[in-house]
Amino acid sequence: MRFVLATRYSQDVDLFRHNGQRFWYALLALAAVAAPWVVSDFHVGELATVFIWAVAGIGLMLLVGYTGLVSLGHAAFLAIGAYAHVALMNLGVPFILSLPLAVLITAAIGALVGIPALRMTGVYLAVATLAFERIVAYAVEHWTPVTGGLRGISVPQPEFFGVGLYEPRLFYYVCFVVLALGMLAALNLLRSPTGRALVAVRDSEISAESMGVHLARTKTIAFGVSAAFTGLAGALFAHKFGYLAPEAFTVQTSIQLLLLVVVGGLGSLHGVVFGAVFVAYLPLVIALLREALPSSVGQIPGLEIGVFGAILVLFLVFEPLGIYGRWLKVRAWFDEFPLYRKATFKRQKSYLRTERVH
Repeated sequence: MRFVLATRYSQDVDLFRHNGQRFWYALLALAAVAAPWVVSDFHVGELATVFIWAVAGIGLMLLVGYTGLVSLGHAAFLAIGAYAHVALMNLGVPFILSLPLAVLITAAIGALVGIPALRMTGVYLAVATLAFERIVAYAVEHWTPVTGGLRGISVPQPEFFGVGLYEPRLFYYVCFVVLALGMLAALNLLRSPTGRALVAVRDSEISAESMGVHLARTKTIAFGVSAAFTGLAGALFAHKFGYLAPEAFTVQTSIQLLLLVVVGGLGSLHGVVFGAVFVAYLPLVIALLREALPSSVGQIPGLEIGVFGAILVLFLVFEPLGIYGRWLKVRAWFDEFPLYRKATFKRQKSYLRTERVH
């Protein structure tokens, strides 16, 4: 068991609590850098997909896990980031500029979506974001000069020092660097007054407002930042797919993103990575199961959506803290053995006084 003594005020917002964390995270980073030279190109591509899902998961985690605003329409922000990035590149904008410009465009649209959604919470907000996703899907299918319509549009591949982005190792490192920078940006945001305001809004809007938190501004920022991260992931997905079509951004994609943050662990950026691994490899597992199961079961249409929904419900009922929450329980068991108590993580509902006001 490690005891960390607080000796300075800034210790509460440090990125690392002790040198042990610095060592293990550095070792993990070295393993990620060396991975493309150890595993096959197929697994390099799958790991790049994990990184992209994790970037998108950061965006949804900031909105759902840290602000408490549920969204079922984040596939729309993926599509906006992807198509905006491709449209800018087709206009001759270099990759290094089109990527941040696509992020800014997606962030602006996300902030605009957040404005009318300020007075909605819970299921009403979820339905509103789902309606927004359907609007974007309709625009993608019918705005043929920009999106190519139902036929889709090819993605131009830029080159770095004569090496195309389609090269698996280069694309892997681009995704890894983007994820590392995105994770660092999210951690610094959560340490700032804005990040603390997001958490305050999640815990109790009445309490947050009484402490001077501007609810409208905070929710708008949450939507804008969340859309920015998701749009960035969409731009990377465009290069991963190589060809954009409306079928790549559907309601199922939004469900996968929600599954990512719930399974990984709500309110934890560590959970984003766990959830990304789960979501990226789950379709492969389902594809293998289709071949192993009888044809009457394996050929059922929509089997993936059914499995996603069932897993989501099971985690909400039996493990609401997600995979990262389970890891915390396992670690606590080893730290406190043999004094560990079963009631340590007993789920209970507590209410603030302000939440009893109607």
